[in-house]
Amino acid sequence: MHFTSTPRGARLARRLVSHRLDTWGHPYTSTANETVTAIAAELATNAVRHGHVPGRDFHLRLTESAGPKPVLRIEVTDTRTERQPGPVPAPDDDAEHGRGLLLVAALARDWGTAACPSAPGKTVWAELGVAKAAGVVGGRP
Repeated sequence: MHFTSTPRGARLARRLVSHRLDTWGHPYTSTANETVTAIAAELATNAVRHGHVPGRDFHLRLTESAGPKPVLRIEVTDTRTERQPGPVPAPDDDAEHGRGLLLVAALARDWGTAACPSAPGKTVWAELGVAKAAGVVGGRP
């Protein structure tokens, strides 16, 4: 999915991720839907805030692997190659920003970045193990 690199685009991305998960069998109120939607919101917001290039959209890809232990993967791509997320230090207690990737690291089974092979930019991704029937994310109830 392609979204404008604006706060409105980030909100739309979050809503569409939640809707898509619901159609895939992860109801809106399930742990899987709420967790993946929160991660998608953080990654989309970071793409808008830190990866914005005028006139360029950001891209979000959501996939679910098949099998006995499905994995949901979120990928958000923007066109700012030079702004790579690094180690995630804890922000000051009174800081108003800086907790997004801490949240992603806490909720995801794994996350990271990858350079775009055919164009300028980067992809920030996160993965979660899920179980539809029990509403379990990453092996935790």
